[in-house]
Amino acid sequence: MTTVSPTPQPAMRLRELVFGAACTASVRAAVRLGVADALGNTPATVEELAAALRTEARPLQRLLRALTCYGIFEETDDGGFAHTEMSRLLREDTPDSLRDIALWCTEPWTWEVWPRLEEAVRSGRSVFDDLYGKGFFDYLHQDARESAKVFDRAMTASSKQSAHDVAELLDLTGVASVADIGGGQGHVLADLLEKHPDLEGALLDLPKVVANADPRLRDGGPLASRVRFVPGDCRDEIPVRADLYIIKNILEWDDDSTRRTLGNILEVARPGARVVIIENLVDDSPSMKFTTSMDLLLLLNVGGAKHTKESLIGRMAEAGLRVHDIMPVNAYLHAFECSVPG
Repeated sequence: MTTVSPTPQPAMRLRELVFGAACTASVRAAVRLGVADALGNTPATVEELAAALRTEARPLQRLLRALTCYGIFEETDDGGFAHTEMSRLLREDTPDSLRDIALWCTEPWTWEVWPRLEEAVRSGRSVFDDLYGKGFFDYLHQDARESAKVFDRAMTASSKQSAHDVAELLDLTGVASVADIGGGQGHVLADLLEKHPDLEGALLDLPKVVANADPRLRDGGPLASRVRFVPGDCRDEIPVRADLYIIKNILEWDDDSTRRTLGNILEVARPGARVVIIENLVDDSPSMKFTTSMDLLLLLNVGGAKHTKESLIGRMAEAGLRVHDIMPVNAYLHAFECSVPG
């Protein structure tokens, strides 16, 4: 059974960190091979797993041994392997599965951009255009369509997992209408409409995004009669009036896009309308290792950035919003409760 010292010395810890790519690659390999899906509720030998996965037993054992060092799978006393809480999250059938997130964060293009971090830090801008000759999203949808599908699945999974938390958090007393701005497939909106039967909603996002909205919102869905789809770009215009505007995880673009989006809400919203901005923060959060890593990846691929609490409040104040409260949504999201001045 593999045992690891819980408190390695600084030199050994640094050695472990500089080999972090090995852990990342091992997680990706395990997901691509389907190890977590093949392993059931009882331990299995490496030979049994290798037969199910059609791999060689010895290399598979080496892969699993590496992953057990990080708490992903567990080696039993007799040399078999069993699930842990983390390895179960790599299963496709787990309700809160992180399988697609794990794939997204380790897609082939990521291995090309990470070595260019020094260049991005020196210049303060994305390296993606220079590396691939086009912008990040153009590259995904034109040249890396399988990666684009992984991105869509990962964003869908992440949105579904946080939508329930947002719906549980928000007090909608006195709110008759809500607009989900840049809301993707509308999972947050759908959960809010399910919880509040008298609520009406609008979903604004790019045409191809809203065309693939949550089935609950589309024609024939149980919430369709209370939803209006608004195809468009929130950086250009927000032609929606509502009691509450929700903006979740889209203010991590460049500052100009953030200013334009918030300014467009101020132009159309009634005085006193609520605006709830939900973001990952790179401070005041128990998920700092995750969010700071995502912050650097945003710098590399689109030139964006995750916000600190201070920077996000600054953007909202600059736009003219009044900030009333900041509430944790879960371990990695915060909600900023704001209003449009009277």
